[in-house]
Amino acid sequence: MSECRIDLKPGGEFYTMMNSPEGGKFPNNGVFLEVIPGQKLVWTDAYTVGWQPVENPFFTAIVEFADAGAGKTKYTARVRHWTLENAKKHAEMGFEGGWGTALEQLVEYTRSLK
Repeated sequence: MSECRIDLKPGGEFYTMMNSPEGGKFPNNGVFLEVIPGQKLVWTDAYTVGWQPVENPFFTAIVEFADAGAGKTKYTARVRHWTLENAKKHAEMGFEGGWGTALEQLVEYTRSLK
C-alpha cells in the first residue's frame, strides 16, 4: 500500500492505493458505514465521501474485534461482494492471502510496542 487516507467515523473516507509486485496500482475508494471503537469497523466502496453512490460497487468489509482473554483479541473479517463475479475476481486477486499478511504484520507491529 503506497497511500492511505482514513477518516474513522461513519461517512468518513476510506482510501487506499494498493500496489502489485508487477507495478500495477489499484485505488480503493469508499466510506465507513459503522465504527464502534475497539469492536467493529464496516466500510464499503458503494459510496464515496459525501455519500455519493458509485456506478459499480464491489464489496463491503466487516471487521470485528472481541476480547479473547489473556490479553488476546479475536479478529473476524468478512467481505460481502455485490456479485458472485466480484467475489471470484477478488479471490483471484489474492485478497484473502493479502488480508492475512496484513494481519500478521499488524500483530508483529503491536508486539513491538510493548
